[in-house]
Amino acid sequence: MPPRDNPTARQARLGAELRKLRERAGKTAREAAGMVSTDQAKISHIEAGRVGVSEARIRRLATFYACDDDAFVDALCAIARERRGQNWWDRYRGILAPGFLDIAEVEHHATRLRCLQPVTFPGILQTEEYAHALFAGVIPQLPEDEIAARVEHRMERRAILERDSAPQFEAIVHEAALRMRVGGRKVARAQLEHLLSASERPGLTLRVIPFTSEDFVEVTQTVMYASGVAPQLDTVHIDTPFGGRFLDAAADLDRYRTLFGFAEQTALSPEESQSFIHHIAREL
Repeated sequence: MPPRDNPTARQARLGAELRKLRERAGKTAREAAGMVSTDQAKISHIEAGRVGVSEARIRRLATFYACDDDAFVDALCAIARERRGQNWWDRYRGILAPGFLDIAEVEHHATRLRCLQPVTFPGILQTEEYAHALFAGVIPQLPEDEIAARVEHRMERRAILERDSAPQFEAIVHEAALRMRVGGRKVARAQLEHLLSASERPGLTLRVIPFTSEDFVEVTQTVMYASGVAPQLDTVHIDTPFGGRFLDAAADLDRYRTLFGFAEQTALSPEESQSFIHHIAREL
């Protein structure tokens, strides 16, 4: 099977974690190749996420690298068993850019999601009209069929909140996002009301950082912290006007855990946040 040209974020992450284990163990790619009876080029492709790797090989390599974290190894094997075409977002392959599929995949597999939103609401808490207004405002303007596909994809992402194993979801939204009249007064008011309704869900926490906060929090970028089934698989997603980025280096994960901890201390309580949002909605 030829190497993948565009591995998914999860496929790339599996390879990256195997590379980290190998480097931590002080082993070369050639030594790893010898352990699993393949060549060095194949190991390089595996570690780049460009080719798959069997569960048996993952376990042999983990033993070779002296990794005794069974939960982590099991999680890596679970990624290896995943196949394209088995999840709802695969329907959008070739229709939307890979980044849209990757974010849905990461959310689906997360055990906990934390979002820090400076000027918009978390994608899975957006109404259809609000999402349409956001995508319709993209410059250069998108074709209507592209907008429709993006909105439909975003609405399907909300399904993770409906399932029995829904991840714990925590959103910290800046007051700027609450004040912006995206799509006009009617759309903005409906979005705020939807946000209030969503905040009543079990396992969902919504908090607001008001303009009056005297503690500065770095909220110039939209940040999502997705906790994996094993701590080593935690992932940070940074959304920018130039595209999204996934971060998984230990230093990055530690930095954003600290950022979220500080943001939580600065934000209003969930109860205060609900009252605050209700007040803004009444002003519209």
